[in-house]
Amino acid sequence: MRPIRIIVAEDLDVLRNHFCQLIGREEDMNVVGQAASGKQVLQLLKEHEADIIVMDIEMDMKHDGIITAQKVLLSYPHLKIIFLTVHEDDETVFNAFETGAVDYVLKTSPPEEIIRSIRSSYDGIVQIRPEFSYKIKNEFSRIRRNEESLLKATIILSQMTPTELEIMELLLKDMKVAEIARFRQVEQSTIKSQINLILKKFNKKRSKEVTQMLRDLNIHQLIHKVRGGD
Repeated sequence: MRPIRIIVAEDLDVLRNHFCQLIGREEDMNVVGQAASGKQVLQLLKEHEADIIVMDIEMDMKHDGIITAQKVLLSYPHLKIIFLTVHEDDETVFNAFETGAVDYVLKTSPPEEIIRSIRSSYDGIVQIRPEFSYKIKNEFSRIRRNEESLLKATIILSQMTPTELEIMELLLKDMKVAEIARFRQVEQSTIKSQINLILKKFNKKRSKEVTQMLRDLNIHQLIHKVRGGD
């Protein structure tokens, strides 16, 4: 059988040589190219056929590997990309998998784990490693909570009176009670009563909690549309 054709992309010479030697010891694998930057990866793909790219996330610039992966998979959708990195922060992990990469392995992983990742990726098996699975699980939980909060907030907004919607919009502009009272030409006590009704509907104690929630859910602009704005 033809060996798995691999490109190793790592800007540090010592690490790139280490990974190449590691892969070169396997009978069913062959390093067809080495790169120290995303640009070199793209150039190598014009010169060599490859099955897998083992690539560092940060090479000659921040997230160079992620940017390169996006470009590669647009032109070579059949390629499998494995990220080798020292980064474990949530944002980097999610950005890496969003490119379409099939695995994300720490550089400190045992050699056999890296080799196993290459074989599994070649076979089309997408890896969710224990050290990253909890991050993905937490992200799905966060998305689910946001969806539920979004639905509840939208229903509440749709049931609010025009006056409450106007006050809510003014609160989102960071106007104080006194400013809202002057703007609406009513007593401050009236505004306070109306704000209390709004808080009860959202089950919150402070108006800042409501405005922050609407901003976090990115539906604060919906209020203007609900009120009949452009």
